[in-house]
Amino acid sequence: MSLNKQEIAHFKQRLEEMRSQITRTVAMSKKEATAPDEAKGYSQHSADEGTDDFVKQVNLEVANKEFGLLRQIDRALEKIEEGTYGVCDISREPIPMKRLEALPYAAMTVKAQEKFEKGEL
Repeated sequence: MSLNKQEIAHFKQRLEEMRSQITRTVAMSKKEATAPDEAKGYSQHSADEGTDDFVKQVNLEVANKEFGLLRQIDRALEKIEEGTYGVCDISREPIPMKRLEALPYAAMTVKAQEKFEKGEL
């Protein structure tokens, strides 16, 4: 199965939209996580400080996960430019259309992804 130009254009648009949305989310999370604590040390209860620190940590973790997703999206956009989008990086088999619809940034077939995650590759 080879993707036609219209299908590739569809996925490229979806990937670019996802990239834009995630970029905004990462920027907002980083901004919130790195904002100075103006109230810290001024009669704020230590439990409140702990909650604030926890929220900042969660924001940083979300930003890190989103950044990883951005790398996958960038890889998919590179594959479009290379002419290899829709082909598994490992097995060189076509990635099924249903998988691409669900995960337009998928770089592997489900079978190859499972082997990769188990450390078999």
